[in-house]
Amino acid sequence: MVKTITLGDYISVQGLWVRNLADGRVVVRVGEKEFAGRPVARVTAQA
Repeated sequence: MVKTITLGDYISVQGLWVRNLADGRVVVRVGEKEFAGRPVARVTAQA
């Protein structure tokens, strides 16, 4: 599953979900690298 996380105020990373951490962060993999950050909230469209 593809997830998007933020690594700071201006940097976001999109990659394959690896695991959830106890502090609420999410780890994603991009190539051979793993990044941990805060998940981006899902936005649903309203009709």
